[in-house]
Amino acid sequence: MSVRRLAPPELQPKEFSFTAENRAWAEKQVAKYPPGRQASAVIPLLWRAQEQHDGWLPQKAIEHVADFLGMANIRVLEVATFYTMFLLQPVGKKAHVQVCGTTPCRLRGADALFDVCARRIHPEPHHVSADGNYSWEEVECLGACVNAPMVLIWNDTYEDLTGETFEKVLDGFTNGKPAKPGPQIDRHFSAPVGGPGTLIAPGLYGSNGGDNDGPPLTDSNAKKPGAAANVRETPAGQPST
Repeated sequence: MSVRRLAPPELQPKEFSFTAENRAWAEKQVAKYPPGRQASAVIPLLWRAQEQHDGWLPQKAIEHVADFLGMANIRVLEVATFYTMFLLQPVGKKAHVQVCGTTPCRLRGADALFDVCARRIHPEPHHVSADGNYSWEEVECLGACVNAPMVLIWNDTYEDLTGETFEKVLDGFTNGKPAKPGPQIDRHFSAPVGGPGTLIAPGLYGSNGGDNDGPPLTDSNAKKPGAAANVRETPAGQPST
């Protein structure tokens, strides 16, 4: 896991404050929580501040959110540096790539994705490409282990990647025609590659002599309420001695 630090002083803006629109939005978020619990809104407010500031979160924005919520600066800084959804360095205008480097992705070929980032964007993470369009970093598990290896770009995941298909994903952002998020192979979400491989024999459902004499069970049938949970069978009597 890479160390998460704020951008150096020379990259930090001198000030930050919510726009009128974002301030009104932030006040609505805070109003969702009871008095004294305003700190519960810290994550959505940090996210909105990041969106307002070109996709990354500067120190002044963290301090502004702390003042807005009546929190100590260090408490908000703890949140911003813990979650990788908050980007603490300037990022590319077209795409910021978060490459999963956890074990399943590494075993399934994530090294090829890191090689593409180093060659096409910058040899080191947390740097913007020469044209200003791209940046990248390594992160911990992004929650799509069965579709490893994968990356997160802005709010979308791109899964089941190879070095070649990852190149095509980046080409899509360059051309203004991003690839469809999700698996980049012939797979439906996290379903088995090639389609279902178990419980597919027709005989299992009664049509060819299976144990089930009726039609295949549907979701609607399966979800019909059964006996009440508090209904119990009459207990058997105790044997005589």
